Amino acid sequence: MERSRTKRTSRMAALTAGALVLSLGVLPAAPVAAVAAVAADELPPRIDLRVLVVSDGGPATEAVAAELAGAGTPYTMVELARTDRPLIDADFLAGTVDGRPRAKFQAVVLPNDDPFPAGSAEMAALVSYERTYAIPQVDAYTYARPETGLEYPVNGGYAGPVDGMHAAVTAAGAAGPFGYLDGSFAFDDNDPSIAESWGFLSRPRAGAPFTTYVDAPIPGTAERGALVGEYRHDGRRELVVTFVANRHQRQFRVLARGIVDWMTQGVRLGSARNYFSVHVDDVFAADDRWDTELNCTPGDVDCRPGQGTPDPIRMTPGDVDHAVRWSRARGFTLDLAFNGGGSVEYREEHGGADPLADRLTAERTAFRWINHTYDHPYLGCEQDVATVPWKCATNPDGSTRYVGRAEISRQIADNREWARRAGLPLESGELVTGEHSGLKLLPQQPEDNPGLAPALADNGIAWLGSDNSREPVQRQVGPALTVSRHPMNVFYNAGRAAEQVDEYNWIYTSRAQGGSGICEGSATTTCLDAPLSTATGYADHIVPLEARIALGHVLANDPRPHFIHQSNLAEDRIAYPVLDRILDEYGALYADNAPLVNLRMRDIGAELRERAAWDGAVKAGQVTGYRIGDTVTVTAPDGVAVSATMPTGTALRLPDGSTAAFGQPYAGTVSGRVAPAAGQDGVVLALPPAPGT
Repeated sequence: MERSRTKRTSRMAALTAGALVLSLGVLPAAPVAAVAAVAADELPPRIDLRVLVVSDGGPATEAVAAELAGAGTPYTMVELARTDRPLIDADFLAGTVDGRPRAKFQAVVLPNDDPFPAGSAEMAALVSYERTYAIPQVDAYTYARPETGLEYPVNGGYAGPVDGMHAAVTAAGAAGPFGYLDGSFAFDDNDPSIAESWGFLSRPRAGAPFTTYVDAPIPGTAERGALVGEYRHDGRRELVVTFVANRHQRQFRVLARGIVDWMTQGVRLGSARNYFSVHVDDVFAADDRWDTELNCTPGDVDCRPGQGTPDPIRMTPGDVDHAVRWSRARGFTLDLAFNGGGSVEYREEHGGADPLADRLTAERTAFRWINHTYDHPYLGCEQDVATVPWKCATNPDGSTRYVGRAEISRQIADNREWARRAGLPLESGELVTGEHSGLKLLPQQPEDNPGLAPALADNGIAWLGSDNSREPVQRQVGPALTVSRHPMNVFYNAGRAAEQVDEYNWIYTSRAQGGSGICEGSATTTCLDAPLSTATGYADHIVPLEARIALGHVLANDPRPHFIHQSNLAEDRIAYPVLDRILDEYGALYADNAPLVNLRMRDIGAELRERAAWDGAVKAGQVTGYRIGDTVTVTAPDGVAVSATMPTGTALRLPDGSTAAFGQPYAGTVSGRVAPAAGQDGVVLALPPAPGT
């Protein structure tokens, strides 16, 4: 559903001839379980910080693997259906290092409690391994049965769709691996005509050592049944999950962190947080308005030259006051991407007055500020807008005609100077060009403007905004790294809800329904069953859908910002219902120890850069991490900071024998990135003693 709309700010000249290295956070850590006992004459075992995932190809194990990959936690996947897969036996699971017993995996994830044929030697090897080294096992999706510590569902339980079901974290879950949740959450039910998730609700067997962590009401009864719980038996620990979900469904997303924390006992490589930042583009300028009769935007390239009359949308001082009040009430900072030339032009046309700019600069500290170029021109190829869609202008020899380096540099520098005079607290290394122009854009411009990288170097730009729907992966452009931004379907050319719905209907309905038909036969866009009501469609359909999409990014450890436009803070202020819903739903899901992380652009860029370096090293097998007793040792290639999540109270051991606190708290653990100190080959962490030791 995400899409980026080409646009140009109203009345602005078009050039047609433009990490968080870590303040990471964490939640209250669960106690670190004791490592398995060993014979008196043996050294304490080494437990490698790697997870074994045994997959049947189903969504449950794939979801757990995706969570590990997203956090940068090393894992080994064994696909049961592959004939060339390794045999899971004692040698595959364990060995010795320098005479010390070695467990090659700190946790095991299975598709169910026993995915092998009856009497399987592989399951026997796993059972022995788990007993010997106290290795936890996750049953990613299993049937409720006595072998998992539960009654069969036919004995007063439930088996069937769990769509829309309201689940709750129990007291044991809150005190244990799910203490970062606020208590309850609902399963997805996006389409009432489709069963989206299936599950079993059942009570623990009488006398079974089963601890329920997440439960839900058993339909037709006054009792509750387990959805997630821990079963301790035969010297082993299993996390039993009795519902199936894919990696994108909310029920998995909210529980994923706890599942991983449980299986790793809060000691693992990699880290994750819930991020949310919002960029507001075109501040001080104005945005062209959608024409509900012409079904295009006069003044922009989707209308032919001279078609319609431009009707610009521009914030007012009252909109600024509302934004300030909203930001302070929500405890959430907006990033304003601004065009100083918009204010200069407005003053020229209004006798030197610009109440909007006066109010915004007076409230400058309420926001973060990003250079969006002075006049918001298109800075890629020079556009030939005689046709729709537009195309790149060409030179006599047929080569593409580009906006020059000098003009790109002027747009950056003039806006920076305007900000200096206005007293804006600008981070000079950040830049978002108008419409992300200058970067390659298919189909018209398959390569970056060759003048872009030199102009970035001329102005010391380190972080360059890009469109995530086109370029989701960070890349180098001259001296700068890109920071991909998620476009939101709150359109730049809509200041009123009715305009937003009208344009939405044009895009997402068939020709037979009066729409453009763009959605017909599209692999990425789904047609609406019927046009939305212009009176109610925004609140009833667009707001919940856009909030769900954005919250999906937030819950997936995705730091990339979302972007809207100043027009969406004006007139009907249509951005706020979406933002409020995202923040409200997040607040209802998560406890105070797992706040949203609201980073500015440079810190997001640094987080993406550090994450890419770590993930690359993990995938290349260049990271080694293990635990012996209460000591964790991690090595990584030079220049790659170690990413780890540990129990609260973990200390970093320094070469001189002293220690320093490791990481920052988030969701019940501490996490962070740290490079080896001078004189150290790796990072050494000292775990806190387990309670009662």
